[in-house]
Amino acid sequence: MAGAGSRMDRPRAGRRPCPVRAPRRWPAGGDVRAARAMSVVLAFDTATAATVAGLRAACGETSGLRDDPAPGARPNHARRLLELADRLLADAGLRWSDVERIGVGVGPGTFTGLRIGVATARALAQASGAELVPVSTLEVLARAARRSGFGVLAAIDARRGEAFAARWDADGVCDLAQCALAPDALAALSPGSGAAALAVGDGAVRFREPLEAAGFSVPPDGDGLHLVAPG
Repeated sequence: MAGAGSRMDRPRAGRRPCPVRAPRRWPAGGDVRAARAMSVVLAFDTATAATVAGLRAACGETSGLRDDPAPGARPNHARRLLELADRLLADAGLRWSDVERIGVGVGPGTFTGLRIGVATARALAQASGAELVPVSTLEVLARAARRSGFGVLAAIDARRGEAFAARWDADGVCDLAQCALAPDALAALSPGSGAAALAVGDGAVRFREPLEAAGFSVPPDGDGLHLVAPG
């Protein structure tokens, strides 16, 4: 159960766990990509106020949990991160020793949140021998928002009147690496010439007015596209 002042998605009732994976070994022929496709992957992100964890079991099934603090409340990263990860593994019938890859969001985001997430991921990888994989939080946002024919601007509120942002074109190619920008510079990233572009993330919500004036389409404030996806 989530702590007071927080909300957490719950796993589906009656869900059947994937079969427990056989001992680790590469598939015949040494196909590394096939081996990774079969691996158990645990991922989490603490770059924003939310604590987010996701799991992909060896059978390909994915699941996720998130903890969002109430408005004005402090993030619960230190208290909730391992709790969410433990719950995901238990619901899937897995143990920590089954995890072969650990993905961790490396921001950009808050210093304290990133420190907790990265330090936890490193400790878990060292203890278990799992491969550690850094993942851009902005790229996770952009990937979830990608639509045919649309460019995507992912933006995270950096406070201080700025946003951390990166941009992907309609083909999914990153054409602007992450940087911190003021609202006017953020709006100047519009593709123009009638090209369709989405802006997502809490930075897009905060600077909605200049972004929409510049031609970006910003989903409603409560839309899930503004959140780091847990699964």
